[in-house]
Formats: sequence, structure tokens, C-alpha cells
Amino acid sequence: QVQLVESGGGLVQPGGSLRLSCAASGSIRSIYTMGWHRQAPGKQRELVATVTSGGNTNYADIVKGRFTISRDNSKNTVYLQMNSLKPDETAVYYCNAQGTQIQPYGSPRFDSWGQGTQVTVSS
Repeated sequence: QVQLVESGGGLVQPGGSLRLSCAASGSIRSIYTMGWHRQAPGKQRELVATVTSGGNTNYADIVKGRFTISRDNSKNTVYLQMNSLKPDETAVYYCNAQGTQIQPYGSPRFDSWGQGTQVTVSS
């Protein structure tokens, strides 16, 4: 199994910054894509940003230019630097990772989620 543990959430004022981290652990052979999603109260979960093992990134239009996703492949860790945060970006932020596992019988794929970290943007 693959576990993801997020950290770095909290309370920040509008216009402020936060940096989220997510570390993957377990029987990991490789991680293709790591990313962040968020879910605000009463809304569906939405994609924020993703990054591949080769460093290709993808962002939701509403965060382009303000958020930066990065990863450290040696640590199986992904980061999300969030700047100029807005109150409507208050949400639970979830980490996601997709890849393959190390198993005696092969290399099955995994698609794992973290437990989420709360980000609250408020004055």
C-alpha cells in the first residue's frame, strides 16, 4: 500500500502565502504524477495542479501565476506554494499520487489520496 501524508495547512490572511507538503511512503516502485486537489464546503473536489516525474506541470486556470507545484523525486514528496490567497480558496486540500507498487507478483498501479489538510483564508 501507498500512504500520503500532507502538512502545511492553516489559517492565513487574504493575500498571504502558504506552502503545502505531501510525502508518499510504502511499497513504491515509481510515481508518475503527483498533484493537489481541493474541496470547498458544498462544492465538488477540483484539480489545483499536477506535476509529472519529468517535471511537467499543469495548473487550474484560476491559480496560474499564483501557485507553484514542485516535487522532490528522491523523497517522493510534492509541494504546493500558494501565494496571493483569496478567501474563496478556503478548502480542504488533498494530495494525490499515481504510480506503480513493488509487489512479489508484479508492479500493480496505485492511485492514492492523502487525508487532506485544511486551508482557511480569512482576516
